[in-house]
Amino acid sequence: MNKTDMITAVAGKACMTKKNAEKAINAVFEVISDSLAQGDKVQIIGFGTFEVRQRKAREGRNPRTNEPIQIEASKTPAFKAGKQLKELVNGK
Repeated sequence: MNKTDMITAVAGKACMTKKNAEKAINAVFEVISDSLAQGDKVQIIGFGTFEVRQRKAREGRNPRTNEPIQIEASKTPAFKAGKQLKELVNGK
């Protein structure tokens, strides 16, 4: 499912126009993105948790030359599925 498909599905489920559904979806994504950028965690009960994880600096290898390189520490967004979502996906 892509964003356009999601907008159509939300508009149908919520009995709203596609334009309003797009605004709502964009607003949700923006709020989640802004919260993560500030270092906050976004927890949606029954769905899951979006958070920022810190990755340590580490040594890697250049695949072309096999020479060691230093990979800098970084932050990365992560999603952990909630119990209800896991059960739904697993058909329980």
